[in-house]
This record gives sequence, structure tokens and C-alpha cells, in this order.
Amino acid sequence: MPVELGSFDVIIGMDWFEKYQAEKKRLEDVPIVRDFPEVFPEDLSSLSLTRQVEFQIDLIPGVAPVARAPYRLALSEMKELSDQLKELSNKGFIRPSSSPWGASVLFVKKKDRSFQMCIDYRELNKLTIKNRYPLPRIDDLFDQL
Repeated sequence: MPVELGSFDVIIGMDWFEKYQAEKKRLEDVPIVRDFPEVFPEDLSSLSLTRQVEFQIDLIPGVAPVARAPYRLALSEMKELSDQLKELSNKGFIRPSSSPWGASVLFVKKKDRSFQMCIDYRELNKLTIKNRYPLPRIDDLFDQL
């Protein structure tokens, strides 16, 4: 029976996958990852932090910065946030900022009861100028061969 979702997103959880016996794929099961392990390291701390390309996000002219109030977090989520921010900072992936822009952070519990950090960029995405020439889809490129 089709269900009209309107503007709602659907998030299928692990319980749904288990109920309908979906196959669990591991990263090691992907042939390209298995064939080129040096490209997909377990530990990302060895990756270079220098960027060869400058990147920017184009915004609709005249928009004011968006900063939403943070979602309320449980004590366990606050600890997890602190731990993950320290780890990302130590690896050089993030740095302290005093930007007027901000996005809320929330956590989703994974099957193993650990936390997956998610950042809600929906408000920022509404203010970005969409790329007129997005990257082509890989299956479209293969079809052209």
C-alpha cells in the first residue's frame, strides 16, 4: 500500500532491516575496498590536512547567518559530544570557531548502543545556491562507455 509522505523523510532503522532480514554488508565485502586497502585506511590520522583545492559554499545574496538553538542532550550524549569533538579536533578535522553560523547536533543510537553524531544542516541548505552542474552519477558515466 503506497503511503504519501509529503515533505517528510523516512528513516529506516536497524529493527526494520532485521525484521525483513536485510543483508548486512561490511566495508570489507565491497570489492574495491578489499582490493585497495591502502586507499581506505582504518585510522584516518595519517591523512594529509593540506587541501589542494579551495572550496566555498555559495549562499543566496543578502541572507542573514542562521544559528539554531542546540537540541537538548542527555548527560551521556553530552559526554559523547565532548569525546567526539576532542577526537575530531586532535585529528585536525575540525577547529574552534566563533562563526555566527551554527547547526544543531543530535545523536542516534546505533545497534551496538554507541552513538552516531548527526548535524542538522537543513536550515543552511535552504540558503545555499544549488550547483547547476552537479557531479555526474557514476552509473550515468558507466552508461556512456
